[in-house]
Amino acid sequence: MIKFEHLPNLRSQLVIGLLLAGLLIVFVILGSLYLPVGVDWHLTFRPAALATLHGQSLYKASPLAPYAGAPWGVWMVVPLSLLPENIGRAILFLVSMAGFAFAAQRLGAKPLTLLAFLLSPPVIHCLLNANQDWMPLVGFVLPPQLGLFFILVKPQMGSVVALYWLIEAWRNNGWKEVLRVFSPVSLALGLSFLLYGLWPLNAMQIFQDSRTWNASLWPASIPVGLGLLWASLRKREIRYAMAASPCLSPYVLFHSWAGALVTLVTLPGEMLAAVVGLWILVIIQALALFG
Repeated sequence: MIKFEHLPNLRSQLVIGLLLAGLLIVFVILGSLYLPVGVDWHLTFRPAALATLHGQSLYKASPLAPYAGAPWGVWMVVPLSLLPENIGRAILFLVSMAGFAFAAQRLGAKPLTLLAFLLSPPVIHCLLNANQDWMPLVGFVLPPQLGLFFILVKPQMGSVVALYWLIEAWRNNGWKEVLRVFSPVSLALGLSFLLYGLWPLNAMQIFQDSRTWNASLWPASIPVGLGLLWASLRKREIRYAMAASPCLSPYVLFHSWAGALVTLVTLPGEMLAAVVGLWILVIIQALALFG
């Protein structure tokens, strides 16, 4: 039973909720009108989601820009594909921004470093392209048995984190903990192979087709990645594993480096230096391209 003394508080919460809902609606309307077309939403994720609705393979929905991650990365955006493309894109922008902010805050970001991270070139690049790099970041801050599902959407951002969780599980309680943490995602992977075949092999073709946009530093980054991997295991610190993953991947798009950048959110000076440096790099490349 609601007590009368609680009514003012309930009214204020209701007003705040309505204001937030109103702001979200305004953002979606403005976003649907003025945001540029999200090329990855348009070419890859929306066609794959619509193919799923029609009982077709999501990996064959867009031959020009095929999807290559875990299938649940598409399943999670199926509701947005039912909306007009520009509205779904605007909502995805908002969800992506919230995902980046959630992960950064869970990792200890303060207002300054959170703002710097959200305004960094990798995050902006992801938001403008309407890609899914926020999903692995969310996975990093979830319990491992749930986070593994998210990082498999973008393995190049989380492969070393999966290895870190495997070794940590073994350290904590041997094979029993490994089974508890990894059996859900292992079962899901097995079922996905039955549905779609060995879909991870699709990544080889995408690697060949996307060499122009590949921002990986591999193989030069392998020693750095191995050093970060060893530091993560020795210090039992996941942030080093997060930074190591793109260093050990031969295929990393520019926006996927957000997974390494987010590890600096507790270090204001280092975060600002990295973001400013990245913007200088972007400006230099833009001048070289259009100058």
